[in-house]
Amino acid sequence: MLQYIIRRILIAIPTLLIISFVIFAVLALAPGDPLAQFALNPAIPESTRELIRIQFGLDQPWPVRYVRWLTSLMRGDWGFSFGTRGPVIDLIWQRLPQTLTVVGTAYLIAVVLAIPIGIISAVKQYSIFDNVATFFAFVGFSVPSFFTGLVLMLVFAINLKWFPIVYNTTLQVVDWDTFTQQVRQMTLPVTVLVVQQTAALTRFMRSSMLDNLNLDYVRTARAKGLSDRMVVLRHVLVNSLIPVVTLIALGIPTIFAGAIITENLFRVNGLGALLITSINNSDTPVVMALTFIFAILTVVFNLIADILYGVLDPRVRYS
Repeated sequence: MLQYIIRRILIAIPTLLIISFVIFAVLALAPGDPLAQFALNPAIPESTRELIRIQFGLDQPWPVRYVRWLTSLMRGDWGFSFGTRGPVIDLIWQRLPQTLTVVGTAYLIAVVLAIPIGIISAVKQYSIFDNVATFFAFVGFSVPSFFTGLVLMLVFAINLKWFPIVYNTTLQVVDWDTFTQQVRQMTLPVTVLVVQQTAALTRFMRSSMLDNLNLDYVRTARAKGLSDRMVVLRHVLVNSLIPVVTLIALGIPTIFAGAIITENLFRVNGLGALLITSINNSDTPVVMALTFIFAILTVVFNLIADILYGVLDPRVRYS
């Protein structure tokens, strides 16, 4: 296992280098001037704008800029934002707690809901519960998150006025009232993410359970006199969770990407909103950092999923 992990890490390094090169090339060749905002300010003359361009290295060819960016990254320097004139890493650390709060809560709720729903749907196949759960799973998986968010906003925020439309990022939880406000403003964005993730995980959990319910070891366990509850929980569930656990690990980078739309819809001041704002402002250092972080998450959690699969399934051996 250790040798496999070392090999995967050695493979991940050139993979990330290629990804970073492609992302940097796309951003460098894309239309748009990062310093266009300065051109709109009459107080900044052309000579000053040119000095700023030289200071940020924008006068150099993009391959040279990529080498400089990669060299700085190895020193822990993610560059400076064109918009805030501050370090990119500080900007990311400021926005990260909001994203982790919404995304982490949503994913935890989705996992807690999807596993029992998938188990019950498989055990009671073609029952009313199974048909209803399967219907909502297909709807939740098929409907895009922005449509679900707009429907929830229209019904629960505008018409019923149960929840706020805009997420208050400056709210600090210090007592019960502020905690209640935090829960209320998190309800809609978390629900949007929960609906999509629960639907996907429920389908896989149900399918995995159905694959194991008709195998020989299940019939043998029942023939020994074990109750259906014991057979399902101690035998079928353990084996069915193997692919689902790896899927949960692989889904963590996905939900970060899905939060981009949700954060912008509900004005959550997180990484997703930061990415969209930076793209609109041609703030390439921030866009480069965020997209590269998403790439790192994808590679890392792919490795974690493979390791979990080997740990949970004794038939898998990495040698």
